[in-house]
Amino acid sequence: MKVFEPNLQTLAIARDTLLVPFGLDESKLLGALSSIFTHKVDYADLYFQFSKSEGWGLEEGIVKTGSFSIDQGVGVRAVSGDKTAFSYSDEISERALLDAAAATRTIARQGAGKLKVASAVRPSGGRSLYLPHDPLTSLDAAEKVQLLERLERIARAKDPRVVQVMAGLAGEYDVVLVVRSDGVLAADVRPLVRVSVTVIAEQNGRRESGSSGGGGRYDFRYFTDELLDKYASEAVRTAVTNLDSRPAPAGPTTVVLGPGWPGVLLHEAIGHGLEGDFNRKGSSAFSGRIGERVAAPGVTVVDDGTLADRRGSLNIDDEGNPTQCTTLIEDGILKGYIQDTMNARLMNMPVTGNARRESYAHLPMPRMTNTYMLGGDKDPEEIIASVKNGLYAVNFGGGQVDITNGKFVFSASEAYMIEDGKISYPVKGATLIGNGPDVLNRVSMIGNDMRLDSGIGVCGKEGQSVPVGVGQPTLRIDGLTVGGTA
Repeated sequence: MKVFEPNLQTLAIARDTLLVPFGLDESKLLGALSSIFTHKVDYADLYFQFSKSEGWGLEEGIVKTGSFSIDQGVGVRAVSGDKTAFSYSDEISERALLDAAAATRTIARQGAGKLKVASAVRPSGGRSLYLPHDPLTSLDAAEKVQLLERLERIARAKDPRVVQVMAGLAGEYDVVLVVRSDGVLAADVRPLVRVSVTVIAEQNGRRESGSSGGGGRYDFRYFTDELLDKYASEAVRTAVTNLDSRPAPAGPTTVVLGPGWPGVLLHEAIGHGLEGDFNRKGSSAFSGRIGERVAAPGVTVVDDGTLADRRGSLNIDDEGNPTQCTTLIEDGILKGYIQDTMNARLMNMPVTGNARRESYAHLPMPRMTNTYMLGGDKDPEEIIASVKNGLYAVNFGGGQVDITNGKFVFSASEAYMIEDGKISYPVKGATLIGNGPDVLNRVSMIGNDMRLDSGIGVCGKEGQSVPVGVGQPTLRIDGLTVGGTA
C-alpha cells in the first residue's frame, strides 16, 4: 500500500483542483468570509467540491447503458442562532464566490455574534482511511465492460435455472475543500466504487430474483474474480432458494435477524431517531432521553466514520471536522446523539463529526456514517436452536420508518421458517412491522458474529442521498409482528 501524509497530500490535490485553476488562494477565501461578517453571524463556511462519476449497466449479455458526469461548485453558508442562510454556485471564481457570500448576509440579526473572521487559515489534522486515488482511471473502458461480462458469465455458470443477469458498475471521485470562519482549512479526496448483480431464476414457470454486490472507498481493481464469484454466488443462491419459497405466515412471532445487511433495519428504525436535528426539535422518539434505558441489556449501538475503506467512512465530515466513533446506546442506555456543528452548539453537546451533504448545492445536516450494533456472547446456532417456531430473516429489501414514533415496515427479501430450533423452508412476502424503541427492548439474544454489510448502503434524508454502512450480529427479537401472505 502506498503510504502518504493525508493532510498535506489531500490539501495539495484540493488546491490544485479547486483553487489554482480559478485564480483563488486562501486570502481570497478569507476575504469572501469576511464580507459575510459585515453583519453579525455566529459562523460561516465555504464548501468547494469537484465530483465526477460514471456508471455502466449490463443486461442480456450486453452493456446497454453508460453514463459519465462532472460537476463542481461552491456552497456558502452563514449561521445565526438556529437560522441558516445558504447559497451556491456551479461556477468557481472570485466573483461568483463574492456574489454567493453576499446572498448569505440576508440573515443578519441583532445581538451576539462573531464580529470578524480569522485572519489566517490553519490546516486541520488529517488521517488516511482510504487512498486519495481516482477510481475512474483505474481501468479503461474495455476493462470495465469485460468486468461486467465476466460477472455475468460467472453468475450464469452457477445454476442452469438462471435465465437473466443484470449487472452494474459505478464509481465516484470527489475532491472537497472546507474553509471555515474560525480559520480551519480541511480537505478530503473520496473514492467510491460499487458492483451490483441481480439474477432471475426460473423453474416450472415460476421466476424469482436475487441480488448482491458490494464496494467501498477503493478503485475498480478491488473487484477481483474471487469477489465477483462471491457476489454472483449470493445472488444466485437467493434466487434459487426463493423458487421453493412458500407464503409467509402472519402474526406476532419470534424473529431472528441475520448478521450484516439486516442492520439496515437498525439504521432506519433506530439510527435516524438518534440524529441531533430531530432531537433538538423534540420530534424524535428518543428526544430528552439521554441516560435512560431505551434498549435491552447488552444492546450497544455505535456510529463509526473511522473504519478504513468503508463505504460510509470519511476522513473529515462536510464541515471539516474529523469523523469519530460515537457510542449512541451502551448496554441499553442512551448515551448521545449524532451531531453536526449547529445542532451540537444549540444543544450544548459535543460535535461528533457527522455533518454530511449530498453536494456543494445542499446544506449539511447530521447524518449517519457506519452504524452498527456490537456483538454479544451467543453462538448463532444457539440462537436458532432456542426458537421453537419463528422467522429467520437473512436479507432485506425496502422499508419505511416514521421518525416521530419509530414505527417501521420492512420487507424481507430472503427469509426462512424456524421449526423446533432448526431452519426449515424458505418463505416469501414476510414483512416486519414494529416500533424501533420497542424492538430494541425485545432483543433477547445477541450473537457473537457481528458483521458489516458488503458496501451497498445509500441513506436518504430530506431529499439528500449519501453512502452509508450498516451492520449487526445475529439477533433474537421476541414478539415482533410479521405481516405475511398466508
